[in-house]
Amino acid sequence: MKKSRRHALGQHFLASPAVLRKIVGVIDPKPGDVLVEIGAGRGGLTAALAETAGRVIAVEKDERLIPALERDMPPNVEVVHADVLSMDFRELRRRAGVPALRVVGNIPYSISSPLLFRVLDDRVVFSDCVFLLQKEVAARVTAGPGSKSYAPLGILLQNEFEARVAFTVAPGSFSPPPKVQSALLTLRRRPVPLHPGAAEEPFRTFLRAAFAERRKMLWKNLARRSSAATLAAAYTALGLARNVRAEELPADSLFALFQALHS
Repeated sequence: MKKSRRHALGQHFLASPAVLRKIVGVIDPKPGDVLVEIGAGRGGLTAALAETAGRVIAVEKDERLIPALERDMPPNVEVVHADVLSMDFRELRRRAGVPALRVVGNIPYSISSPLLFRVLDDRVVFSDCVFLLQKEVAARVTAGPGSKSYAPLGILLQNEFEARVAFTVAPGSFSPPPKVQSALLTLRRRPVPLHPGAAEEPFRTFLRAAFAERRKMLWKNLARRSSAATLAAAYTALGLARNVRAEELPADSLFALFQALHS
């Protein structure tokens, strides 16, 4: 049987008024705010945000939903038919006439990780983000060392943003219900990154290598790129045990090791 376009896009529309109110409470839109909503869908969250926000730019990829959004939304909502992964956020900020964008949305599961990497790449454009997404993805963003969810994406985002899970949402709050739990993730950009330069490609490459095989010792994962002598010198300088795994080290130690290996 051919999948419906909605299913192909991974859309699960939020159907709970109570959850909508909680989300709006976390976002706390103000009259002077310009909010960019990703995945406007049927417009439930859009309309709720527009009640207090100065302006809402509602982005929706599914062209079948555009006519109803354009018809039903209040005048302070601009409906944009676009694929958010291809959007120029810097140009959008310029058009909006604000120093930084506030971005919110019920994010299709299929684009959660690519979207979060876009947020990382364009981090200077955003003041904060509030995303309803798969609980597992939210856990990867907020996890600390020692957790099975601790991963490069979370390390990189936490370097640039204060990340937390506001609350979780059960499948029954959506139509159609997804098979997994969801969570509301908030990202508030830090005034200064914890480690300037950590968002750039060299450290990303280091993290991919470090976490390539989680069950292996970090030394073995890094030995493909660095000599034993270089690793030994860095480990000794930082007081690292030879058998430590990447998932056991806090971001500070991982960045220090990266710097030691690339000094």
